[in-house]
Amino acid sequence: MKQRSASPPSAMPVVRRRPLRQRLTGWAFVLPFAIPFLLAVVAPIAYTAGLSLFQERLVGGVTFVGLDNYREQLTDPRFWDGVIRVGIFLLIQVPLMMGLALGAALALDSARLYAPSVFRLGIFLPYAVPGVVASLLWGYLYGAQFGLVGDLNEMFGLGLPDPLSSALILPSISNIGLWLYVGYNMLVFYAALQSIPSELFEAARIDGAGTWHVIVGIKLPAIRGALVFATIFSVIGGFQLFNEPNILRAMVPNVISTDFTPNMYAYTLSFAGQQYNSAATVAMIMGLVTALVAFAVQRRGMKGAV
Repeated sequence: MKQRSASPPSAMPVVRRRPLRQRLTGWAFVLPFAIPFLLAVVAPIAYTAGLSLFQERLVGGVTFVGLDNYREQLTDPRFWDGVIRVGIFLLIQVPLMMGLALGAALALDSARLYAPSVFRLGIFLPYAVPGVVASLLWGYLYGAQFGLVGDLNEMFGLGLPDPLSSALILPSISNIGLWLYVGYNMLVFYAALQSIPSELFEAARIDGAGTWHVIVGIKLPAIRGALVFATIFSVIGGFQLFNEPNILRAMVPNVISTDFTPNMYAYTLSFAGQQYNSAATVAMIMGLVTALVAFAVQRRGMKGAV
């Protein structure tokens, strides 16, 4: 009986390296982005991380202290007070901003507004105002002694509360952020809504879906990525809160302290106290916290998305 010869083993795939010219061409396309990224992002982060591991002492000069600066800041009540204020600020501003921007975008997308271009421009226009100018503008409007609130109380005897009081300062700062950035987020949502295929709406109308069902069943799921994107950037911007309280502090120094937010605290440590290592430590901690929160928001927002 004739035996079949064993089949030869399959040949291993040959991995061919690309020619050097092709690899250099690829790097040539990457370098215009990689070099500024290394210089403007990676290098400052590495330098800040290095500063946070040292401490300048009266005796001994600059000394390596490891994680001692981190232990000091994580047990400092001033740092945690600022973190709590920023957390409250985010809980106030981010949901309101997303809700207002989404409502404005849905109104534009409905094509039922009169003069939609004027409506769109009116909401977006504050975004063109610099943050410092906006803080000064609203600071004078808030003034109970010299601003719009004070004039209304004097003219009509309304007894309006002081927006710059300790009880209302966070909502007042949140209002400035809303006025500035609702228009930007509105355009992000509106652009996402415009990219939804019209066939989906035609099929929904054939099935007898109403306006609310179209919004909940088609529009919101379709712009889920844009919602998560805008929320992440709003959270990152909230953790970087600095301009608004720093400008308003000149008007109410007894309400807004130098450590009102973590960024203000780091600024005070660096420029007023010459404690550069402690300021770098605060910056590193807040960078890590911001990254973790943004990652959690992204995971939560995109959970179950296709």
